[in-house]
Amino acid sequence: MTGRAQKRPGRLTKRAEFLAAQRGIKRRGRLFLLELLERGDQGPPRLGITVTKKTGNAVERNRIRRRLREAVRVHAADDMAPGTDYVVVGRREILDAPFEALKGELSRRFRGNRPDRAG
Repeated sequence: MTGRAQKRPGRLTKRAEFLAAQRGIKRRGRLFLLELLERGDQGPPRLGITVTKKTGNAVERNRIRRRLREAVRVHAADDMAPGTDYVVVGRREILDAPFEALKGELSRRFRGNRPDRAG
């Protein structure tokens, strides 16, 4: 582990939590769609990852999920705002994208959506 203190985001586990995030802000990109919802508390951020069946077969969908989880774990978790739920909808392009590009895009999207920067 590096010198940076890493806080692991919580997880979205219930379908209702994923559906609630759909009502929030949407950021579309080439690699993924990011949906976020401010909960109104100062609890830890929560993350949900989803990949639809039209993206590919089970092996490809699992690879997309693993790449997203690892990119958040090693890089983008520090950019997540407290009290916010994030849902990342993975796209097939993640399979071909360099890992550095994926990390940078996630980090940039998370940082760009911080409530304290909107002003």
